[in-house]
Amino acid sequence: MTTLTIMQGDITRQNVDAIVTAANAALLGGGGVDGAVHEAAGPDLLIACQKLGGCPSGEARITPGYRLPARWVIHTVGPVWQGGNAGEDAILAQCYRQCFAVAREYGLRSVAFPSISTGAFGFPVRRAARIALTEIKQMLRQTEFESIVVVCFEPEVYTAYRMLRAEIGV
Repeated sequence: MTTLTIMQGDITRQNVDAIVTAANAALLGGGGVDGAVHEAAGPDLLIACQKLGGCPSGEARITPGYRLPARWVIHTVGPVWQGGNAGEDAILAQCYRQCFAVAREYGLRSVAFPSISTGAFGFPVRRAARIALTEIKQMLRQTEFESIVVVCFEPEVYTAYRMLRAEIGV
């Protein structure tokens, strides 16, 4: 049975098979969680990302974790918030589905997610959390994953995920 943990903390310190990073389309690092992941993983991560040639919004790519406790990094590009009428919800949901598909392809059993698109990309936290937890709930029904962790850096993001978890029944 898959366990779901929601915690406040630093995703770069998670001892899981893979951590997910909310990347930009170039996959070349930046601010927020992606900048932290690149810094913690070391310069080899940037070299690996350069070889991938980018990633469109809603898709996911994988690289080794290098200096991270996680063996792998799954890079996904969430939508930039444009007011909610540009397909942002569907793209965000697709990010989670694609990350799980990559994890399955590589035989990974534990994955840690940040709150995708809620930082620099401006997606409203509660709306993003509802989408994330709905997609995670679907994955909890599948037995190939042992654990899924949502790591929230900011206290208000953690609170939103915890409240919605109870509401959604995950």
